[in-house]
Amino acid sequence: MKRVLVIDDAATVRMYYRVTLQGEGLHVEEAVNGIEGLEKVLKAPFDLYIVDVNMPKLDGFGFLRELRSLELPQAPAIMVSTEAELPDLAQAFTAGANVYLFKPVKPHQLLTHVRLLIGDVHP
Repeated sequence: MKRVLVIDDAATVRMYYRVTLQGEGLHVEEAVNGIEGLEKVLKAPFDLYIVDVNMPKLDGFGFLRELRSLELPQAPAIMVSTEAELPDLAQAFTAGANVYLFKPVKPHQLLTHVRLLIGDVHP
């Protein structure tokens, strides 16, 4: 079963992603900020990361920069944000994002990118 780590400080957003992704047969874990996300990454690898930009302690850009610097197997990352300015997109891709989506993300939009990045998600 493919493992996805959702990192977002909003509980309702994490629940939305969890329900959407679990409905496709994915195992979902959650973190409330980049620090907690890195702690989970160090315990076990993931197949995909879905990362918010604006979070306390360590934002999404910082999380991705740290993740990409680790000597671990790397997985694709989808960055999701309300920030729609060109510098935000550039910073996301420089930090290591593979896809940048704008909130709110519709389920079919999210799942299309998930399938492209990690393959067929049905068990």
